[in-house]
Amino acid sequence: IHDLKNANPQARVHVKLVSEVGVGTVAAGVSKAHADVVLISGHDGGTGASPLTSLKHAGAPWEIGLAETQQTLLLNGLRDRIVVQTDGQLKTGRDVVIAALLGAEEYGFATAPLVVMGCVMMRVCHLDTCPVGVATQNPELRAKFSGKPEFVVNFFEFIAQEVREILAELGFRSLDEAIGHSEVLDVEKAVAHWKASGLDLSPILYRPVLDESTPLRQTTTQDHGLGHALDNKLIEICQPAITNGEAVRAQLEIKNVNRTVGTMLGSQVTRKWGGAGLPEGTIDLLFTGAAGQSFGAFLPAGITLRLEGDGNDYVGKGLSGGRIVVRPDRNAPLVAEQNIIAGNVIGYGATSGHIFLRGIVGERFCVRNSGATAVVEGVGDHGCEYMTGGRAIILGPTGRNFAA
Repeated sequence: IHDLKNANPQARVHVKLVSEVGVGTVAAGVSKAHADVVLISGHDGGTGASPLTSLKHAGAPWEIGLAETQQTLLLNGLRDRIVVQTDGQLKTGRDVVIAALLGAEEYGFATAPLVVMGCVMMRVCHLDTCPVGVATQNPELRAKFSGKPEFVVNFFEFIAQEVREILAELGFRSLDEAIGHSEVLDVEKAVAHWKASGLDLSPILYRPVLDESTPLRQTTTQDHGLGHALDNKLIEICQPAITNGEAVRAQLEIKNVNRTVGTMLGSQVTRKWGGAGLPEGTIDLLFTGAAGQSFGAFLPAGITLRLEGDGNDYVGKGLSGGRIVVRPDRNAPLVAEQNIIAGNVIGYGATSGHIFLRGIVGERFCVRNSGATAVVEGVGDHGCEYMTGGRAIILGPTGRNFAA
């Protein structure tokens, strides 16, 4: 979550959770980890060509997970700093109001708008044979698409109108006022089957006894701690390169509390210069010390980060064209090729760029690498697992399950 927020400080970080028993505990952890939004996804969603086992048997109804999430966040004093969203076959304004009363403030629609646009639920989205032109690149089939933006606009206008009417009946002036007020809900015994008689749904409608001033929805934004990041100093130093493409050289100290170093700088470069980045070596920064996690994560082309010391986990995670060099302190008496220089999951998901490590690293080196070049003295278990491209040069021992 912290890495993603550094990669794009303007974006909201969502964490999607399957609605199931115990999801409230996970949602509390998500809030503590400073996610901006937690999505509770119901079991009967699933547009497209998902297997029937995923469509019909994954998770529980969103009402159960949403109620547990709302109650857990309230009891732990975490509700006011995170947005709660829900989805899973929401179709009507009534669904939206029930979700709001159970604690959600955002509502995801997917299947219903697709049907409004002409989807006939053929479940062949992955075959490029959609007969109504919704999910295909075939020009002949795309010509059959009859949907218009106005159809979706009309659908949501009717949804909004129904929401307004129900809120008026309940005495709420806005949807925000209704969020979390589960006390106005009641159980309708619509199912007469004998199995239903054994169900107790009252926990879904339980509302924790809290102080009246306790907010039932998000009222403050998460503090991601970006204001204290070392990257703010890097961005200031590298402003000539970001603005005009001028070469910049600098040397700085780094400590293991400095996480995700270089990522916000890379975000600024990408925002200004696009995916191609800057010419190689435009920004060249030398750090001395012990780097925190995710050193050089998502680093774009044109930025070189050199580290004299050692790194934590996730060095070069998602590397996107940049160059990272890690070597021991020049005064260290150790033999580099016999000692650990960085932690686990180095170069995870890298797409391009170079990583050079003068020493041994931990497990899961270059997992899911698809285009970067990495050189290292030795790796632990599961190195180069699910690697689909790029190069990994290991000059020493490898652990088990290598290149699986």
